[in-house]
Amino acid sequence: MRLMWKSVDKMRCLRKRSMFPFLGFLITFLLFFNLYMDDGYVLEAEKRRLGETLLHPANSERYVHTFRDLSNFSGTINVTYRYLAGIPLPRKKYLTIGLSSVKRKKGNYLLETIKSIFDQSSYEELKEIVVVVHLADFDLVWCENLVQEIMRKFAHHIIAGRLLVIHTPEEYYPSLDGLKRNYNDPEDRVRFRSKQNIDYAFLLNFCTNLSDFYMMLEDDVRCSRNFLTALKKVITSREGSYWVMLEFSKLGYIGKLYHSKDLPRLAHFLLMFYQEMPCDWLLIHFRGLLAQKDVIRFKPSLFQHMGYYSSYKGAENKLKDDDFEEDSIDIPDNPPASLYTNINVFENYDATKAYSSIVDEYFWGKPPCTGDFFVIIFNKSTKISRIKIVTGTEDRQNDILHHGALEVGQKSVETKQGRQCTSYITLGEFKGGKIEVNNVDHKIGFDIECVRIVITASQKEWLIIRTISLWTTLPVSQLKK
Repeated sequence: MRLMWKSVDKMRCLRKRSMFPFLGFLITFLLFFNLYMDDGYVLEAEKRRLGETLLHPANSERYVHTFRDLSNFSGTINVTYRYLAGIPLPRKKYLTIGLSSVKRKKGNYLLETIKSIFDQSSYEELKEIVVVVHLADFDLVWCENLVQEIMRKFAHHIIAGRLLVIHTPEEYYPSLDGLKRNYNDPEDRVRFRSKQNIDYAFLLNFCTNLSDFYMMLEDDVRCSRNFLTALKKVITSREGSYWVMLEFSKLGYIGKLYHSKDLPRLAHFLLMFYQEMPCDWLLIHFRGLLAQKDVIRFKPSLFQHMGYYSSYKGAENKLKDDDFEEDSIDIPDNPPASLYTNINVFENYDATKAYSSIVDEYFWGKPPCTGDFFVIIFNKSTKISRIKIVTGTEDRQNDILHHGALEVGQKSVETKQGRQCTSYITLGEFKGGKIEVNNVDHKIGFDIECVRIVITASQKEWLIIRTISLWTTLPVSQLKK
């Protein structure tokens, strides 16, 4: 009954209000159509579809997205969304970028965030992304005003199908009264974070079938230049290895990458536990339940928090990701591999920790002797353009490799100890506990199957291998997948 009466009351005002964004969109659409049809920036196929839309006006069903309610967690949630701007194109994209936004007491960074996404993407990259903005505030006047601004500033991207703005009607939300007071949070804080979980759940639910991958961002973020190219390189390098969530920022809900096929389950999960804890905590639990035990985070970060005021009560929030590099897409993409060493390992600081993308983990072994080795054997032969290895840490600066060589190998064979390369060449010597070799693929005439660190002189100090960073040379066809 509550839902029915709320729906009746809202329909009276929503029927009038919902006309404004539609009329605004139609006017903007017509104004920009001629410009769009002559602009080589947009694909020819998209132009033809837009022409057909004008000749055969879309009915109301084109502006309403209804999902089927399935009983299991692989199905989407039964929600009818309101399109405020944009229409999805039939072609599935590579990446959906999802933003959820509500009215703030101080500041509004959504327009800057959208601008950064588009400005930092190349012409080729823009073909592969769609940005979905969920205006999740119950203040419909605020939503309408913001939609008008978005349409004025980003009409070209809306027409091209690269930007969608949606709203979930309030009647689809569960009750936000009488929620659990976990962690001694004040009532308004519990309400805020619980609603935020639901906002994200509805956004994830909507984005399920739009692309192959989904990137979660907040509405106050600045992007690194050509971030999509960096993402694609990482994703390609991890083909064949299992992952649930890859992280490209260490802050909040920023820069979290998922397979789109996992979005229905994540949406259900957030709805099930919406009042239990904040969203970023729930994301960690979800990742663990799907058997990704460790964080997989890449440096440098590709996204930076830029807001000064939180969406919760306008409180100051000056958090910054000190791993962010705006002009750098130069993140390593270590290919899947097996690692072996005959150096005595200390506790659980095993060989994989040096090769891992997990920040602040490393290999730690007891004093190595002449001839000891640390070898990486790739799952398949790989073209490598650059290798960088760093030993020691800031608080254990003596635990470096004092005397060692870096080698690359080929012609692997199966042995009792596992697969090993039979032929190696030396690329260089460690200096000050570090080595970096560029243009590797130009210096050798074969695809690499193994990378090996060889100790050339015994040392009394223990050995920490902090990071092993490899950059692959991928064919253009793979980068355009």
